[in-house]
Amino acid sequence: MTPVLGVDFGTTNSVVALRDAAGRLTTARFALGAESFEVFRSVLCFWTEAGRRRDAAGPAAIEAYLEDPLACRLIMSMKSYLAQRSFGETRIAGQSWKLEGLIGLFLRALLGDRAGMVVAGRPVRFAGDAPDEALAETRLRAAYAEAGFPALRFALEPEAAGHRFAATLDGPATVLVGDFGGGTSDFSVLRFEPGARAVALGHAGIGIAGDDFDYRIIDHVVSPRLGKGSQYGVMGKMMPVPAGWYTGFARWHRLSLMRAPKVLADIEAVARTAEAPERLHHLIRLVEEEAGYALYRAVSGVKAALSGAERAMLRFRHEDFAVEAEVARADFEAWIAPELARIAATVEAALADAGLRAEEVDRVFLTGGTSLVPAVRRIFAERFGPAKLAGGGEFVSVAEGLALMGG
Repeated sequence: MTPVLGVDFGTTNSVVALRDAAGRLTTARFALGAESFEVFRSVLCFWTEAGRRRDAAGPAAIEAYLEDPLACRLIMSMKSYLAQRSFGETRIAGQSWKLEGLIGLFLRALLGDRAGMVVAGRPVRFAGDAPDEALAETRLRAAYAEAGFPALRFALEPEAAGHRFAATLDGPATVLVGDFGGGTSDFSVLRFEPGARAVALGHAGIGIAGDDFDYRIIDHVVSPRLGKGSQYGVMGKMMPVPAGWYTGFARWHRLSLMRAPKVLADIEAVARTAEAPERLHHLIRLVEEEAGYALYRAVSGVKAALSGAERAMLRFRHEDFAVEAEVARADFEAWIAPELARIAATVEAALADAGLRAEEVDRVFLTGGTSLVPAVRRIFAERFGPAKLAGGGEFVSVAEGLALMGG
């Protein structure tokens, strides 16, 4: 049997599963110091040392960034740009990089010297407004080629998770699989029969997931402390501070764009006549000093805490800017209500694509970190009944399923 690498390249985290020649399935672990992890953070870090460009990926990238944030360029959420023609290239330390080159660099670090047939995951629908699906897959294939894997097979991520879940079934079943990542939420309806490959009955996906939930926390709790909703003076009139700055600030993969000199100069100009100039100065320093990563970690931690508690504290400090605010689960669920409604509509689209009613679905398998958010699980409990819901392997089931599909 040919060894198989199942690669779940994600917006936030990536995972690699290996099925060896004997059919044994394992999940790759990545070392950082004395510890090792199954997930590999989907980030790159660039910096200059002794006049030479240096780079690192995953945990090593975060370690390098935290050591000297001002000297680094942190690249996050690369997967979110795959389907966007507007992203042509970017310049890093004087060198021009295309997206497939950046992702290829990341994949080389993720896969290392591992060898085998690659089965790569892809979402049902790539992230972004009006995503170009063909462009996204072409770019992703080119990135794997740059990483040294020109021959590969793509498989839908929720189908892979369903394939892994099928190992727990003891009879025929129609299963709805929901895979929640950082950038997309994807759904597949699959029919499993003992001794046969799964048959895909229907699919649907949407570019909404965990990053959008983080955005809502930042938008409601943090951005007002950085000037959102305040005013500044223009020719004797008071005008609202541009809201677009906060959309960029609250999105992980757009933060580096705010370090452009023109953007920072514009914020400084508005601060001179603002009713709360100190808030805009905090915004400038957070962007200039690359403090966003620590803020995002704090926000993501609150989101995770709210999965098990009714209230959680958001604590963040950078120099003289501090946030200490209690976030209630009820408020969080109200903030993400628009996203929840669109996710629920996408589930209905998957059922419609399969030509099935909810009562014809035997089991519902949910995977990915966002599947642990109670309001997300409630969508499925109310639609299909809580007894049909199953979960597990939230971070590794897609990669393991991809490796099994290659077998």
